[in-house]
Parts: sequence; C-alpha cells; structure tokens
Amino acid sequence: MAVKFRILPFLALTALVPLFAEKFYPDDPVWKMPQPISTGKLKPRKLNDYYDFFRNTFARPGERHPRKGNPIPAGAVNTLGEVPDSSWFTNRHGSRRMSIKELMRGPDQDNYPSIDGPWRIVSAKTEGITPGFSFLDSKNRRYFLKFDPITNPEMATAADVIGSKFFHALGYNVPENYLVAFDRNRLIVDPSTTFVDAFGKRRRMSERDVDETLRNVPRGPDGQFRAVASLVLPGEYLGEFRYHGTRKDDPNDIVPHEHRRDLRGLFAFCAWLGHDDSRAINTLDFLVEENGVRFVKHHLIDFGSILGSASTKSNSARSGNEYLFSWKPSLIQLFTLGFYVPDWARRKYEYHPAVGLLEGEDFDPEKYRTEYPNPAFLNRLPDDTYWAAKKVMAFTDDEIRAIVKTGKYSDPRAEQLVANALIRRRDKIGKTYFTRVLALDNFVVSNGKLEFEDLAVKYKFVPPREYEIRWSVFDNQKEIKHALPESGASIPRTEAAYLAAEISSGDPKQSVTVYLRQSKPSWTVVGIERRW
Repeated sequence: MAVKFRILPFLALTALVPLFAEKFYPDDPVWKMPQPISTGKLKPRKLNDYYDFFRNTFARPGERHPRKGNPIPAGAVNTLGEVPDSSWFTNRHGSRRMSIKELMRGPDQDNYPSIDGPWRIVSAKTEGITPGFSFLDSKNRRYFLKFDPITNPEMATAADVIGSKFFHALGYNVPENYLVAFDRNRLIVDPSTTFVDAFGKRRRMSERDVDETLRNVPRGPDGQFRAVASLVLPGEYLGEFRYHGTRKDDPNDIVPHEHRRDLRGLFAFCAWLGHDDSRAINTLDFLVEENGVRFVKHHLIDFGSILGSASTKSNSARSGNEYLFSWKPSLIQLFTLGFYVPDWARRKYEYHPAVGLLEGEDFDPEKYRTEYPNPAFLNRLPDDTYWAAKKVMAFTDDEIRAIVKTGKYSDPRAEQLVANALIRRRDKIGKTYFTRVLALDNFVVSNGKLEFEDLAVKYKFVPPREYEIRWSVFDNQKEIKHALPESGASIPRTEAAYLAAEISSGDPKQSVTVYLRQSKPSWTVVGIERRW
C-alpha cells in the first residue's frame, strides 16, 4: 500500500488556502518542527490508572484503521518518513552517532544530588513493597528517591537507570536518573512534612517513620541503601498524556496520539527493552518556557519495570506475552478447566535476582504484549516499525554493553545476562521489521546516480539481491507521474523540477519510491514512500 507523509505547516491550519496544494514544499524535508505556539495557563489533569485499564481493555479509544480500504498513515513525520525534532521527540542515536560517553551519560546534566549536606524529606510514599521519598538536597533541587524490593536488590534501580539512557538515546524526553548509595543519617525529615499513615490518617512525619519505611528496603554489604534519585522534571506539572486523541487545550497538539510515528514506533522500543508497563500512567506532560515561548513538553517516566523487572518483584512468564485480561486466553482457560498451558509458560527463561526474568532466545517482537492494549501500538504499520527498527539496529554490541554497565550490577553475570538478551532481541527486531518492507535507506545522489543501502542485506537478514529502478517525471502540483523510458541507477537528463524513482526487488508488494528535486546542477532527495 502506498502511504503519503506530510507535516502540516502551522500556518496552514489558519490560512484560508487549500491544503495539499502541492506535494512538496520548499522547506521539505522538515527536520525540526516550527516554533510552537505560545500557550497560557493550562490546568493539570490526573489520569486514573483503573479507568485507563478498563477503557483500553474493554473499549476502543482513538481512531483505528478501517476494516476495508487503506490504513491511516502515520502523522508527525516529514516527507522522508522520519520524525522531526519536537516537544515529543529529538533525533539522537540512529540519526547521528552518539559516542559511548554520550550514551552512558544519557539525559544526565551533572545534577547528581549534592552530598554537602543532608537530604531533607519533603514528602513520602510509605505503603507498598517499594516505598519512596521526595527530598531536597543542599542546592534545593528536588528528587524522587526510589528503591529496590527487598527480595531483588539492584533489580528495579538498575532497570530505571538503564532504561532512561536507552530511551533518551532513542529520542524521547526522560528524567535524569542517578544511582545513589547513602547511609541512614543522610536523610532527615523536614519539620513541615506530612504523610498518610497505614491507618489513612494524615500526620506529621517523624524520623521513626523513615526507619520503619526503610525496613522494607535492602541494604548493600557495606550497610548503605541503594536507590535511584530521579530529578523532578522542570516546568509546571500537567499530568499524563494519553496514547490516543489530543490535548484539547494545547494548540500545538494537532496529531492524534494514536497516529504519531514516535508513539506507534515506540512499540518496537518497548518490546526490545521489555517495557510492558508502557502505559499512560508512566508518562508526564510539563508546561515549560524556552526563549519566551510556553509550550507542553511530553515525557516518558518510570523505567523500573523493564529488563526482567516488575518493579516490586521479578517479572512473571506472562509479562510481555499476554495482556492482564484478554477474552481469548481467558475463554481457553475456562473451557479447558485451566489445563491448557500456553507456549510462553513452557519456555525456559534466564533468571537472576538482580535482573528478574528476561528472555532473549524465544523473543518474538510481533507477539509482544504490554500490560493492556495501547491504541498507538495497535495502529502501528510496517513503515512505523521499520522506522523504529532502524534505531534499534543502530546500537552496536559494545554500545549496548556500555549502557547496561551504568546499572552498576554487583554481579557481572547479571550485567552479561541483560546485555546478551538485548543483543539477541535487537537482532530479532531487525530481522522481523526489515523484511516486512523493502528496507532501502540512506538515499543520496552521487556522480549522477541514485545510491542507497539495503539494510536487510547489510545486517545479513536476506542475501544480496538485484534491484529494478523505473523513472518518472513528477508533477508536484498535480501529483501525477509521467513514465520515462530510462531505468537503472543513473538519473535521467531532464529539465523537470522533480523526478520519481520506483525501486523494487522481486516481491511485487514491496517497493520504495524516491522523489528527487532539481536545484541545478544537482538533485536532492526530498521524499520517500514505501509500499508493502
């Protein structure tokens, strides 16, 4: 199917001119979204986790692809099918190579909590298996302090730190997460701090309450507590974003979230990293100001439940393989009286208490499931997952191992388990999604020829193959192609402003059309369309 790509210029939203008057505009391809429209005061909203679960499990929020006819193409993309920089996404690794040092640094901006003074607890979550605090350091910077479950030291904290670095490198906005080790006397309670105790009563917090809370937290051999100090995101808190629809009070939020490529493609990233907890509750919007412009910035948060971790315990075999509730497996269990054992429950998983349950050998990205249905993930198309797979495959073995090292596992076997699993999962993502489209990329015009790279061949997912290239003159206003007799990689001699090269290789369903614009004496690649 042929798919068009277009970012609607913001001016086109208000100008009284027909949209799509031409296919390509002078500024195409756009690599950075225009400066956002400045917004005023926005009201924060809190999403109810139970409501989100029931709505996404038993209803169909958002716009889905029609049962008949062409699917809905991804939005928030440029004419090359790439995602431009925006308040949602920034092109990093996979678009430009980041150094090992940059990858290990991730989003961190040298904001490690100061140890020049105590950490003043200003709020607390004392219930549950993994409690946490919010504290101010001596520089008055606020952090959330998150711990491991007592049954699995290092598991959730390592996952949170590693996850923030991977998702940052992939292009998303994430918090600065710092691994910290500290003695009990580092924490003091601010005199004004209150919390809700086990009896549901709000009262002032005491040092004894801190001691009671830390009884459920593991200590290292040196007696210190290990935790993640997550720097509070800047700006005015607005609550979570949903994976469908738009925020009605945000004038810059014009592409329904279920159609954004950076959210559709996020599925492949979450499958790779085992982030089955990728739901709206683990996102945050903040109203920020840059260069005098106020706009909403969108973030992914809380990665303590990835890489084999379920945050409060190890992953179960079900994690990543089944939704929390789905009609089909539930009915199968009912009619077999519970004797049916699904395939995923019979596999052998690698386990380490500092990692949890992480699978690499039998991983199948297309069978991956989050905790409950995600509208953007369900809307993914082959070109969405191809875009994501390119970024996953951009990570070398050494780069993956370097990022995993930032989790600071005390047992080298845990570090090796995670790195090896991610390397195997990376390759399976590439093999799966580089064969669902004709994986041609990195188009350039050189010495009068159109050159490109076949990523499926590069990574040895398919053997070397031949390509057929057919040329047409393209009418940019009428969007009509006029076939030329020329074929092959050499660019035809013509006075036309635009050319189209349709490239195929054996499979009649898969092709790539590359559009070139002439700026005498040279040609530049201005657009890409994929059929599958």
